[in-house]
Amino acid sequence: MRAARLHATTAAACALLAPLLLLSACGGGDSSPTPTPSPTPSATPTPSSAQPPAPPGANFDVLSCLSQIAVPGRTVADLVVPDSIQVDFNQPSGFPNGRRLEDPVIDITLAALFLDLRKEPVTRFVALPLNPPANDKPFRIAFPYLAPAQGSPPMGPVAASGFNFRTDAPSAYVRVDRMGMPAVATAVISSSTKTRFNDADPRDDSNLTFLEDITYTLKGLTDALSDDLAGGGFQMCATRKTG
Repeated sequence: MRAARLHATTAAACALLAPLLLLSACGGGDSSPTPTPSPTPSATPTPSSAQPPAPPGANFDVLSCLSQIAVPGRTVADLVVPDSIQVDFNQPSGFPNGRRLEDPVIDITLAALFLDLRKEPVTRFVALPLNPPANDKPFRIAFPYLAPAQGSPPMGPVAASGFNFRTDAPSAYVRVDRMGMPAVATAVISSSTKTRFNDADPRDDSNLTFLEDITYTLKGLTDALSDDLAGGGFQMCATRKTG
């Protein structure tokens, strides 16, 4: 009986994580414990097309998720509002303090966004039997450290871009996407804001320009996934609104 319940819980967890991980595939400095919205009003964002419909009665406040402590001295908002990875050499290395090639960054980011980290470890989703046990090819032990490419990649310059990072001036570079912090641009920035977000700069993040959009999108995702999270036995960081 106990094994059957465990199997059912694992199946529910796997069913939940599938749409969560799909979100990440679609396409800061110190702050106070409770993030303060940007003083500049912005238009109400449009829900992401990847966002499933919310079950009846689901209405959650996600500020408690953004204000909870993710790593020593940093809140979840410190991690997801600025689209950049920071490194503290006084803390152990590994995501979100820097990023190692083998780090399960999406699982950790989603756990920090949805789970109560006082009751759940930030590795809660990592422990679920969804990910492969290792990279399909071993990483190199010397620079560039990445595993060898699959197939036979072209060895010459990329035809779509003539930019040379070694010799060209920064002014010649054109940003087309921002992927500094995994899952920020893909999961918690609404579809209607992605272009403006990609055109912006991390200094805009420090001014909390996109905090309202992130809060709006996170609430929509939490409302939609709340019954799955509860059914999978996960302790949520969001609190249900009353009235």
